[in-house]
Amino acid sequence: MHRSLNRTARRLEPLAAVPRSRHPLPDSSDRTQLSWSSPPAATPPRRQQPLDAPNSSVLPRSTPRHYDDYLNLLRSFVSRKALEPGKQLHARLLLSGLGYNTILATKLVDLYCLCDHVTLAHKLFDRIPKSNLFLWNVLIRAYAWNGPHEVAISLYYQMLDCGLAPDNFTFPFVLKACSALSALEAGRGIHELVVSTGWETDVFVGAALIDMYAKCGCVDRARELFDRIPNRDVVLWNSMIAAYARNGHPSEALLLCRDMVARGFTPTLATLVTVISASADAAALPRGREIHGLSWRRGFDSQDKVKTALVDMYAKSGWVKVARVLFEQLAEKRIVSWNSMICGYGMHGHAAEALALFDRMREEDQVLPDHITFVGLLSACNHGGLVDEGRSFFDSMLSDYRIPPAVQHYTCMIDLLGHSGRLAEAYKLIQDMTMAADSGVWGALLNACKIHRNVELGELALQKLIELEPDDAGNYVLLSNIYAQAGKWQEAAEVRKLMTDRGLKKSIACSWIEVKNQVHAFLVGDLSHPSSGEIYAELERLEGLMAEAGYEPDTMPVFHDVGDDEKRNMVRSHSERLAIAFGLISTPPGTTLLVTKNLRVCEDCHTAIKFISAIVGREIIIRDVNRYHHFKDGECSRLSLRQRQAQRAPALQPAAAG
Repeated sequence: MHRSLNRTARRLEPLAAVPRSRHPLPDSSDRTQLSWSSPPAATPPRRQQPLDAPNSSVLPRSTPRHYDDYLNLLRSFVSRKALEPGKQLHARLLLSGLGYNTILATKLVDLYCLCDHVTLAHKLFDRIPKSNLFLWNVLIRAYAWNGPHEVAISLYYQMLDCGLAPDNFTFPFVLKACSALSALEAGRGIHELVVSTGWETDVFVGAALIDMYAKCGCVDRARELFDRIPNRDVVLWNSMIAAYARNGHPSEALLLCRDMVARGFTPTLATLVTVISASADAAALPRGREIHGLSWRRGFDSQDKVKTALVDMYAKSGWVKVARVLFEQLAEKRIVSWNSMICGYGMHGHAAEALALFDRMREEDQVLPDHITFVGLLSACNHGGLVDEGRSFFDSMLSDYRIPPAVQHYTCMIDLLGHSGRLAEAYKLIQDMTMAADSGVWGALLNACKIHRNVELGELALQKLIELEPDDAGNYVLLSNIYAQAGKWQEAAEVRKLMTDRGLKKSIACSWIEVKNQVHAFLVGDLSHPSSGEIYAELERLEGLMAEAGYEPDTMPVFHDVGDDEKRNMVRSHSERLAIAFGLISTPPGTTLLVTKNLRVCEDCHTAIKFISAIVGREIIIRDVNRYHHFKDGECSRLSLRQRQAQRAPALQPAAAG
């Protein structure tokens, strides 16, 4: 389907004279642009058959007056998307000899495309002359919007073969198809033609190019294009802001929005929704709150789309109470709004609230759940240790709602079963999956094997992960830790050697905290921070108070063959503890601390932070690679391993003798 760039280059010269002015999509009835055409076959005075009989003949032509009537009717049908009257008129045109007239048939193609009858439109397209660009644009647009997207790109190349020059409508349509397919090479070839024909600085073509590169992960290339376009409009700004938001650059998206406002552009609804969505992370929440204020000042506070984005932002950032207030203010609660709240409750460990909201969604508002709803519910059950409830939700997806579980649902369920110690059940669920298990599934099982020290199943999980992700050092580290937990130091050393032989390096644990708009990062045992003396003094003070409160260090997470004293020193200087200590000495009492870590929080740090939260009377939020942990008054929103074991203990007790 995709032609080589060389072939595209050979077409560039005859296409260089395309006019560069922005114009409305031409009306197919404009006789100065589209010529009158006779049907492709001879027209003796006989009845014409339907479209599946291309060799049929037609009755004598209608008069020009009838032609104008037909044209006006078709214009009306297109504007109203009146499909059935359009089909009836199509039949009349076939009988009257105008069924293959280029202008009228083009209008019919447009009507069928707008009404999502693309197959019928394509069939008619194949029967008429193709000398006008509008006809090609209409069909390319239909496939770009509705798919198959490959057909849109194929039609574009066929159009070039017919000697037609694409314009500033063709390029956005075909680039949209490239975006949907992440077809970077095809997009680059089209970009070459855009440059040679002088359309690169057109704001609509530029926005389509930015979107294409962004969806292919080339955000820097998108920014280069954005900077080269001198006359930018709001659409172009929105495209670049969305490019940053889509590729995980929330700070850049927010800064660009500020720049847009500073240059005198008024943010649109799309601008605000995009930037708010980019702020749906606790680390970006302060900037997201700025956008919330901007939306209020610009009069968007009553817009449900903005409120829904704010619900999602606050819910994901842990401000679930604020999210709930905004949620209740929505004039219409759509499934995306319910999902934002349920998933927000789930990811922050508020299992009871998530399940109660789901019951209300079904019973009071009678909104049917979708696959995202169940991801949120299973996540809530996982963080709350609700194994039976999670299993019930998982089974009800297909039986009650005809929603086949996807990989994400299996991953949540296996993580839930694994954390709860049901490793055999988790492994059987993997074997029963209706699709191939991905790295997320096997990674969840491997982590459960580490928690519950199951060496045999851990080895199996690692073997699967090596097949899927041979260069991910974290998987090898997990198995090495499983061996170390079991006292198999030789096997642990062999895994580490295998990592060295393959040139793999363990990710260095890093935690960071933002204080007074400045980010401070810490590594394990870090002494490089200017306040290191005060940080370690605060840790020593806390450890004394923690010991008085009953804290005993758990050195099991230190997977090195060293003495207990050295293990205790290694645990006490984990990066998240350093970040917390710095936050405590740098902020007023009562301030909530937010620490982000690039790896999992170990069990001992999880226990220690619960003690710290009770001692200092603060809420401490830790976001690790897997989830949020909300520590307050000596408790955490995520159940610890000991709490999960305590939950299961009653079920494991033998029945009392009768």
